[in-house]
Amino acid sequence: MASRRSSTTRGAGGRPRDPHIDEAVIAATLEVLAETGYPGLTLEEVARRAGTSRPAIYRRWAGRARLALAAIASRLDVPAPPDTGCTLCDLAEGFNVFLAAYRTIRPDVLSSLYAECAPDPELQARYLETVIEPSRRAVGETLDRAVARGDLRPDTDREQLLDVFGSLVHYRALFGRRHMSDTEAEKVVETLLHGVAVDYPALLARSEALEQAHPEASTAHHAHPSAS
Repeated sequence: MASRRSSTTRGAGGRPRDPHIDEAVIAATLEVLAETGYPGLTLEEVARRAGTSRPAIYRRWAGRARLALAAIASRLDVPAPPDTGCTLCDLAEGFNVFLAAYRTIRPDVLSSLYAECAPDPELQARYLETVIEPSRRAVGETLDRAVARGDLRPDTDREQLLDVFGSLVHYRALFGRRHMSDTEAEKVVETLLHGVAVDYPALLARSEALEQAHPEASTAHHAHPSAS
């Protein structure tokens, strides 16, 4: 007979964890963060809303920073970008999907949480993996495909380009206290690809041709940079 361990996660001491409690706690944490920001996040309030206990939360997450990071990770678990053969389309889609998820998190939550995580190397690493890496992954595969099919120069510094994308997104949230808008994101894509594309007008023409062939797929979130 198959073990029930396959449908549950085992907590400290080998005790099975109830996934429903995990889900309720994560949902309650996101609610509190949205309402009061990170300074107002307490395990007591999360436990009350989730219908569980403070010790039950501690068995899963050792402190509010780890709990907040787990909740944020659930929001930033975005799907892989598409592969349509259109570099501008795919890059805009991947970037915008990430930004849509990122905007669901209050900017002050990110800055306050980072301030608490920064002094602790393990928490700082977890913050970077949770908050920073998803934006890099959202566009990294698209850049690799674009280089492989000859849309971007082969000497393009992939890591530097990803750093530029990611740093602009997170700088606005951490220090500008607001998220990057769709229009600003489009200008970022345009500015960067003008510098690394083999033939940017050709990329733009391909994108516009696909939009004309499939107008039903063109939405505000999928708008592409215009030539300048």
